[in-house]
Amino acid sequence: MESKTIRLFFIDAMRAWAILMMLQGHFVDGLLDNAFRDSGSAIYSVWKYFRGITAPVFFTVSGFIFTYLLIRNAQSATPNLRIRKGIKRGLQLVFIGYLLRINLSGLLKGQIYEATYLVDVLHIIGLSILGVITVYLLTQRLKYFVFPTVLLGISLTLFLTEPIYANYTFGFLPDFLANYFTRANGSVFTIIPWFGYASFGAFMAVLFYKFRELKNLYPLAISLSLTIGVLLLLFSSPFFAWISETRGIELFNRVALNNYLFIRLGDVLIVFAVFMMTRNLWQQNLILKIGQNTLSIYVIHFIILYGSFTGLGLYRFYNHGLAPNIVIPGAILFMALCTFLALLYSKYQKYLQGVAQQSFVEIKSFTETIGINLQRQLRILRYKALKK
Repeated sequence: MESKTIRLFFIDAMRAWAILMMLQGHFVDGLLDNAFRDSGSAIYSVWKYFRGITAPVFFTVSGFIFTYLLIRNAQSATPNLRIRKGIKRGLQLVFIGYLLRINLSGLLKGQIYEATYLVDVLHIIGLSILGVITVYLLTQRLKYFVFPTVLLGISLTLFLTEPIYANYTFGFLPDFLANYFTRANGSVFTIIPWFGYASFGAFMAVLFYKFRELKNLYPLAISLSLTIGVLLLLFSSPFFAWISETRGIELFNRVALNNYLFIRLGDVLIVFAVFMMTRNLWQQNLILKIGQNTLSIYVIHFIILYGSFTGLGLYRFYNHGLAPNIVIPGAILFMALCTFLALLYSKYQKYLQGVAQQSFVEIKSFTETIGINLQRQLRILRYKALKK
């Protein structure tokens, strides 16, 4: 029987695959000249389809890995440790998401641009972690099946009701809050419906942990993932259309006409099945390190490509301006560079954090010394003025 650690190898491999797909996807989409975006091209169509799989996989895997660790730690002597870490991690991701969109030149002018408040991947993953924790806390004293049932119910509800809220602008909310629910202002992702993938990943994690000792866990999990994935991919749209026709429920017809959420969920399940089938191939140290350093890779790619803080990213200079013969090798180099820098940072992270902490202490001590000296000088000047 495989150990608990080995069972998570395929998840780290999926995270590594998803982050690398995200890097090349952002690079190509941001820099490829519009003249080469030919929907009639088989190569471009395949690339575009697989690029669309990346975000659902990333959100689902994030929900899976956090929830697996959450319920595993719940069996330990310190069940609240993972909850505290999860809350800290969720808030940290939201903070970093905003930080990456800050423009320092505007900040120095006293301006905070509207783009700073747009919502992206990190915001949604952070809020998804907080959402899973909330569901867990509300259901932890109930029967075991309630937690996964609620998680699955959230996913189905968000996916089935998407036509109702898809075009709603949430104008009654301030923009920085509305950005979490609507893309009307420019947000890349929103909590609805994308939390549905994270909650589905959390649902899968509960089942995976519940049956972790099952002898045929992987054959069963692979078979179910493949079967349900193919059914969603090929038959979910006709199924919703049939329900609409036989029951007269217009909502299901609208779901069938724009059924990207369930189709992408089918893609996610097939990807899960593929990585589970090939799990013994993904135990190389490099792959696992990439999967465990996705946040660093994401931050570095955002700075290089979009020019966080300075605005001097590749996107500014080559926005939709490069030919495929430059973009394709450029994307490969871009993935390699971001990964190398992230792993280099990981290697020296403790040292760099120590240097930063020491620098902060020294700066604080220096400013306090200056403050004390200024107060002393002010008291002397005040004394001399009163003496006159």
